[in-house]
Amino acid sequence: MLKQSRVFAEHEQVGELIMDSNDLEREKGITILAKNTSVRYRGVKLNIIDTPGHADFGGEVERVLGMADGCLLLVDAAEGPMPQTRVVLKQALALGLRPIIVVNKIDRTNARPDETVEAVHDLLLELATDSEQLDAPVVYTNGREGTATLDLRVAGTTLEPLLDTVLTHVPPPVADPDGPLQLLVSALDHDSYRGRMAIGRVVRGVIAPGMPVVLCAADGVSARQRIGQVLVVEALERLPVESAAAGEIVIVTGLADVAIGDTIADADTPEALPRLEVGEPTLRMQFSVNQSPFSGREAKQSSTSRQLRARLERELLTNVALRVADGPTADIFEVSGRGELHLAILIETMRREGYEFEVSRPAVITREVDGHRVEPVEECLIDCGADHVGAVTEALGSRGAQLHSMRTDAGGGVRLTYVAPTRALIGLRSLLLTLTRGTGVMATRLLGWERWRVLPRSARSGVLTASQDGVAVAYGLLGLQERGQPFVGPGVAVYEGMIVGLNRRPGDLAVNVTKQKQKTNIRSSTEDQTVKLVPPRHMSLEESLDFIEDDELVEVTPAALRLRKRTLRADARIKERKRQQQPG
Repeated sequence: MLKQSRVFAEHEQVGELIMDSNDLEREKGITILAKNTSVRYRGVKLNIIDTPGHADFGGEVERVLGMADGCLLLVDAAEGPMPQTRVVLKQALALGLRPIIVVNKIDRTNARPDETVEAVHDLLLELATDSEQLDAPVVYTNGREGTATLDLRVAGTTLEPLLDTVLTHVPPPVADPDGPLQLLVSALDHDSYRGRMAIGRVVRGVIAPGMPVVLCAADGVSARQRIGQVLVVEALERLPVESAAAGEIVIVTGLADVAIGDTIADADTPEALPRLEVGEPTLRMQFSVNQSPFSGREAKQSSTSRQLRARLERELLTNVALRVADGPTADIFEVSGRGELHLAILIETMRREGYEFEVSRPAVITREVDGHRVEPVEECLIDCGADHVGAVTEALGSRGAQLHSMRTDAGGGVRLTYVAPTRALIGLRSLLLTLTRGTGVMATRLLGWERWRVLPRSARSGVLTASQDGVAVAYGLLGLQERGQPFVGPGVAVYEGMIVGLNRRPGDLAVNVTKQKQKTNIRSSTEDQTVKLVPPRHMSLEESLDFIEDDELVEVTPAALRLRKRTLRADARIKERKRQQQPG
């Protein structure tokens, strides 16, 4: 849509992922942050909001949907509606938005557009809140080629059929430009020169630079302030304007204390709009100051408790689905989010910014309902090849997940639908990629809360920990690989209590990976044979979070991810274990 609106010069190389500008978004191939842009078509300005589809980032969707007057429901012609499609569509329909069904990737060899449209209509019948929402037009597109058609028998040449459908079916904004100003802040941004910037749609009145306003916040009405600049989005640029009327999405500067959910109102008529309602988190982790012997070696930012608190509080300004609370000590923070990926993205972002810290294994957030302990339960949908079904079902079954349905397609693909507690799905995404050789696709959505039940115990063996500080060498690692799988290679610095491998047997074992071969004057033809080491296992952040137990931590630094015991000394761990086993 941006390319065909001729907003780029002929010589510009803009690529394919224009809106996914974040490095993590490009690496993972998903939208993480909601963003807005605009195109002009037939003399009409169309503001477009790109929202994430992953259920873990539902908070991004919830905070920006209030700025929209309609929605394009983008569905893959081969995959059909996914669990996150239901999550996002339900939120949009609850706000009264009229959808336009866009069936994309009709050029795929296993595309089934007719079945996809039928499945979407079934979804609309289930979720629609207004009969007008059921009369949704259908547009078939090939996003890679930039074509759209209303009839599969007629090949598309441009995206004009889609843009014409938007002009016809999306109503103009219902707004009062003559009343006193009202603007609901839906997002925040920051600029080195302009400071904090508030993004939202003008619901009523006109906003202009220098205008006196007040902030209607959660704790009351602020003192009078003045608007700095007012900017609007034209394609991918932010341009200052003299004024903006009701219905326009604007970016406002000059308000230092503004927060998401606040209402920017006329100073003489401070009327607040309903604040944004965001769903509750389901997972909790502990972020703590790095206490390892390598603390401070690799950090590029000061990572004291004060600096970590400031960084997490800054994240709260824009990440509305996140919660941060004080932990049991001053160095620990309880961070709660929508899911494992939601928290992993925060950890990776902070790591790339130069912070170092330690995180614990994710734990589900439980509630008390009618005297019973309840936990979040999710629907898990997995697409994989038929030859990987056995491995996938074995992995899910060992975690206590229940298979609800299995469907095959003409291309040899299988769709498995499971229902399982959230804690059973922690770390499953990375395991699925391993089991399916990178071809499996997983999507989840929160179903609700059910009574806590006992799940099968993890089959993980014990770990091998370093017994001394130093640098791992080949001779020491040779003794390690005889006992289990190594996590480090030669030349890697280690410290006592750091996890350096996976034991073949239950129970933890301390090994000396820094042990050098004794040098003597005696030589033989067989003693000095070349040492052959197996390649170490390198785990991603998600795999590390799933691997560790409650008495272990992941040390996160800009240069490395390390696994360690909470208590580094082996004799201290033995004393703790004996103390816990004593009755009373």
